[in-house]
Amino acid sequence: MNPNGSTFKVLVIDDSNTIRRSAEIFLKQGGHEVLLAEDGFDALSKVNDYQPDLIFCDILMPRLDGYQTCAIIKRNARFSQVPVVMLSSKDGVFDKARGRMVGAQEYLTKPFTKEQLLQAVEQMANQVPGDA
Repeated sequence: MNPNGSTFKVLVIDDSNTIRRSAEIFLKQGGHEVLLAEDGFDALSKVNDYQPDLIFCDILMPRLDGYQTCAIIKRNARFSQVPVVMLSSKDGVFDKARGRMVGAQEYLTKPFTKEQLLQAVEQMANQVPGDA
């Protein structure tokens, strides 16, 4: 279980099966509930059905990329407060800025370690606003 005892419902969106599986293993070891989506369209229905507390979203995906997926999620009033962490193999300033423009809170470069992934969850947990 994680130190502060809270379990998060985390959605991992990535078209790479390897990335999805490793993220799932790391997050479950951290005591979190994990949902997986292989692209933006798959993710949008899962966000609606499962209402995750946190979303990790790959940038480069077929059909609907991570920026588009994040923007659609953030435009929905029900999910606008859900933190989104962009995942990318590129560590460019432009990519990070573009992620922030569509509403992403954080940016994680792949390949990530278990520590980096769980630290990102912890960071987002501390930033979740209370019910206003």
